[in-house]
Amino acid sequence: MKHTTMRTKIKEILNRQDTDYKVNVKGWVRSFRNNQFIALNDGSCMANIQVVIELGTDENIVKKITNGASVSVDGTVIASQGKGQRVEIKADTLTILGECDPEKFPLQLKNRPSLEYLREIAHLRFRTNTFGAVFRVRHTLAYAIHKFYNDRGFVYMHTPIVTASDAEGAGEMFRVTTLPFDNPPRNEDGGIDFKEDFFGRSTNLTVSGQLEAELGATAFGEVYTFGPTFRAENSNTARHLAEFWMIEPEVAFNDINDNMDLAEDFIRYIIGYAMEHNREDLEFLAQRLADEEKQKPQNERSEMGLIEKLEFVMNNRFERITYTDAINILLDSPAYKKKKFQYDVKWGIDLQSEHERYLVEKHFKKPVIVTGYPKDIKAFYMRMNDDGKTVAAMDILAPGIGEIVGGSQREERLDMLEKRMAEMHIPTEELYWYLDTRRFGTVPHAGFGLGFERMVLFVTGMTNIRDVIPFPRTPKNAEF
Repeated sequence: MKHTTMRTKIKEILNRQDTDYKVNVKGWVRSFRNNQFIALNDGSCMANIQVVIELGTDENIVKKITNGASVSVDGTVIASQGKGQRVEIKADTLTILGECDPEKFPLQLKNRPSLEYLREIAHLRFRTNTFGAVFRVRHTLAYAIHKFYNDRGFVYMHTPIVTASDAEGAGEMFRVTTLPFDNPPRNEDGGIDFKEDFFGRSTNLTVSGQLEAELGATAFGEVYTFGPTFRAENSNTARHLAEFWMIEPEVAFNDINDNMDLAEDFIRYIIGYAMEHNREDLEFLAQRLADEEKQKPQNERSEMGLIEKLEFVMNNRFERITYTDAINILLDSPAYKKKKFQYDVKWGIDLQSEHERYLVEKHFKKPVIVTGYPKDIKAFYMRMNDDGKTVAAMDILAPGIGEIVGGSQREERLDMLEKRMAEMHIPTEELYWYLDTRRFGTVPHAGFGLGFERMVLFVTGMTNIRDVIPFPRTPKNAEF
């Protein structure tokens, strides 16, 4: 199979201004009309390129040019004669690389498939415009995250996926074991004897890389992790996954205010980066969202389009309030007085998604950072405030989603940390290595976790978190 030239990506051709040059393109057929015009897509961008084949091309080849088939085309880029595209490719030779039976191909692009249907064929959904756009944006955001921290001198740490610690104390963990299920070895008291297990102790998939990141921060000053985390909670909602990715910076010498500044700068930066580098994808997703909104009753529609919302977040400082302020705002709200909230509001509750969204979408109409949460609803490692009731925690709440970032200034005082662990029944001997950072040259430090998929959800305007991760892991679902 001879080619006149090396393969050129469609994106590159569309970005060039000149014409009349030879190319080789390869991709998948999106449509074929009049036995002459092929819309070809290679995944490098949203747009297809039109390939024009001569009428009278070998019939055996023509009948194999079907939606989903893959082809290689050698030809010339010329100024387009027809409407709808600036340039097109006049084919000299066309080779079918892979046939696709249109009767059996589950992606018929003529009738727009629903997102629910596409979840059932998630292995093929990347080939649609919507998911092409979503996953190109996801890639850009991931790259922007590394660039943001690299440019600021942070060290990227790979924290373990298999761990013996539960950083959150929530206990919703996946166990990792090689012991036989039907007849595991037992202790004298009848419990499972984990000494016989692969690691010689009970282990699980990590819920967070934070505790290990703190070890790095107390040597390098500034570190971040970016990797998969796991929660075995039986949540079948549009914003929960059992396997998701987290970005967790940890910074020595930072307090809660530095922590908020870093998180805000970080969110702004990665949104700006995606706006600059994936404008076409975001405009497509914005249009998709606008079409979806038209189906909703007027009072449920968003006040802003997707691009507007992203620009608004980039151009406005986030509102900063205390948890106590937040509770008072909710208690004063018409929604509370008219009993519109499903969950009760009183000081001491863990804010529910409906409360968070009310604060962001109805009251402040912009992202909000809430600080000073009651100690009883937060993790053991958060620094106790002087009031003895609240901790130096911060959550960032975003429109349409609720909590997108959770973080805190960490408790650097050994005696306070040990006291807190005792109160919460967390065994200090198992976390001796964590406590050593407080024994040997402790420093104030702070960090946060950003749920990557929630960020992708926010930037793409998608409404279900299962649509922004390539292969969603949810209760009763581990396909592919």
